[in-house]
Amino acid sequence: MMTPQQSPAKRSQPYGLWVVGAIGISTLLVSFAIAVSVGAVAIPLETVWGILINKIAPDTLPRDWSRGREAIVWDIRFPRAILASLVGAGLAMVGASLQAVTRNPLADPHLLGISAGGAFGAILALLHTGLFIGLLTVPLLAFAGSLGATLIVLAVSQFASATSADRLVLAGVAVSFIVMSAANVLIFLGDPRATHTVVFWMLGGLGLAQWDQLIYPAVILFGCGAYLWLKSDTLNAMTIGDETATTLGIPVARFRLTIFVIGALITGVMVAFSGIIGFVGLMVPHIVRLLVGGDYRRLLPISALCGAVFLVWADIIARTIMAPDDMPIGIVTGLIGGLFFVWLLRRRT
Repeated sequence: MMTPQQSPAKRSQPYGLWVVGAIGISTLLVSFAIAVSVGAVAIPLETVWGILINKIAPDTLPRDWSRGREAIVWDIRFPRAILASLVGAGLAMVGASLQAVTRNPLADPHLLGISAGGAFGAILALLHTGLFIGLLTVPLLAFAGSLGATLIVLAVSQFASATSADRLVLAGVAVSFIVMSAANVLIFLGDPRATHTVVFWMLGGLGLAQWDQLIYPAVILFGCGAYLWLKSDTLNAMTIGDETATTLGIPVARFRLTIFVIGALITGVMVAFSGIIGFVGLMVPHIVRLLVGGDYRRLLPISALCGAVFLVWADIIARTIMAPDDMPIGIVTGLIGGLFFVWLLRRRT
C-alpha cells in the first residue's frame, strides 16, 4: 500500500535521478566555461582552463596569456559565474520548498514579497546605516528585511482570513508592493550621489561578485539546503495537505514557519549580493518536476542544479546582448519568468 509520503514521488519519474544529476553537473561545468569565456573581451576556452589549472597548481602550464586576460578570467568572470550558480540554486530550492508548504504552484520568494524585504534591508544598509559591522551588514539586514516581509505576509493572511493557497500569494504580492514602496522612500531620503549603487539591487546584477564575499552565500546555501533536503519526506507530506501531515505527527504550523524563516534567510543573503532576481524559484521547480517527479528527495537537488545552470545562462545573455554594457540580469529573468508564468496559468486553466 502506498503511503502518503510516497505518493508525490509516484506522479512522474521519467528519468533517473543519477542520469539527470550527471547531465546537470556536466551542463553546469560547460556553462561555467562558456560564461568565463564570452563577454566584451572574448577569451579562448583553452586559455580559461589554462588559467584555472595554473591557479590551482601554479606553474603547471606555460603562461602564454597576458596579465589582463588573467585578471578578467580569475578576478571578474569566475566569481561572477560562481555567484550566479549559488543564487540560482538557492532561489530554486526556496521556491520548491515554499510550493510544498503553501500547496501553491505559484509560490516564489519574489511573489511572496521575500525578495522585496531583502532589497529593503540592503538599501537601508547602503544608504542609511552604513557597514557598521563590516561586510556582514548588508547580508544581515537583507535577511532581517526578508524575515520581516515574511512575517508581515503571514500576519496579513491571518488578518484577511486569506488561509487558502491562492489568497496567500495575493497577500504576498500586496506586501511586496508595500515593502518596495518603503524601499523607494529610503532611496528618496538617501544621498542622491549613492543612488546609482541602489539600482544594482533594484534591477538585479552580479557585477560586484568578489572572491572574498562568496563564502557567505555558499555557507548559507549548503547549510540551509542540506536541512531542506533532510526534511524531504516532511515536504512530501505537506504537499498532500495539512490534515495528512498532522496525522503523520508533523507539527504543521511550526514546520511551515521554519521553512519560511529558512527561505527568508537564503533569499535575504542572495539578494544582498545579487539584487532582486525574480521568477527563478517559480520556473525551475516546475521544469524539474517534469524530469524527476515530485519527490522532494529528487526535486530539491536537481532544482538546485537547474537553477544554477539557468542563472549562469541568464547572466551570459545579460552580458552579451548589449556588450560591452551589462544588462541587469533581473530584466532577463523577469522577461523569461513572465512568459513562463503566463504559460503556467494557461496550462492550469
